Amino acid sequence: MDQGGSRLNHLAPAILALSLLACGGSAPPPDSPGGSGGAEPASASAGDEPAAPAGGGGGEEGGGAAGGGGEGENVFQLRDSSTAADARGEQPSKIKPTQTEAALRFFVVDKQDGPIKGIVISLTSPAGDKFYTEETDGKGYAEVLVPIGQTYELTYLSLGRRDVTAKVTVKDEPNQNIKLTLRYKRDDYMPSSVRRFVLKDVHFETGKATLTPGSFARLDQVVEFMTYKKSAKIEISGHTDNVGNARSNKKLSQRRANACRDYLVSKGIDPGRIKTVGYGAERPIASNDTEAGRLQNRRIEVLEL
Repeated sequence: MDQGGSRLNHLAPAILALSLLACGGSAPPPDSPGGSGGAEPASASAGDEPAAPAGGGGGEEGGGAAGGGGEGENVFQLRDSSTAADARGEQPSKIKPTQTEAALRFFVVDKQDGPIKGIVISLTSPAGDKFYTEETDGKGYAEVLVPIGQTYELTYLSLGRRDVTAKVTVKDEPNQNIKLTLRYKRDDYMPSSVRRFVLKDVHFETGKATLTPGSFARLDQVVEFMTYKKSAKIEISGHTDNVGNARSNKKLSQRRANACRDYLVSKGIDPGRIKTVGYGAERPIASNDTEAGRLQNRRIEVLEL
């Protein structure tokens, strides 16, 4: 009979690289929409398995630096930009800086493909307060107001683990417009079987479709993703080992996927955005000949459609 649990999957993580630009005066580079010049940024990773160590990025003398998180320390060039206040996307800006809040204006770009649409950026203050952009538009643009005088950790929302990709310090000064260019490596070419995330720490009572309380924190990350990436639709799939009756296991896997969906819906997510499927033991990711392998096969996966 199936035991509750899940393990890290083999997802190849998407990679973000950021070049951070703040208010002041310098010329835009050719590959960044309205962005300022800067050193080639370092890389940082986000995924549901540990990110590979990221290389350190170089900065010119006199430039400020923002450190990245994850397993390696990244350094990003902080440059001045006289055009930060004029930065905008497909629509006019909805925000203006104030005496106590700075306007952060992001351009998310791929070095090969240009602007990237549909990315949500999260910023976390030292006190744990979170701020979110809307999804980037067709120009790769998104914006948000944040309190001044703090250093923020930047991540982008995904279904996997969100590692800190950079830190940016907002000076304790009024009426700041800050422009940041985020270099993003797309993973659209990857097959969906690779882009699926195993929801680590999602567990059930033995032989049942009842979530254990320890599962809620991981599912809350999916709630956060769905709340702020309003265009997203997902598939939640249940999987078991091959112990016991195959038909019963398939039904159990479906009920467990449904239980995860029901939790998301209880938090305000539209059920029309969530597809569920139970595969039983049809899609193992490890050998069922060992307990360790069977443990990996008993899992919940999620895929952005």
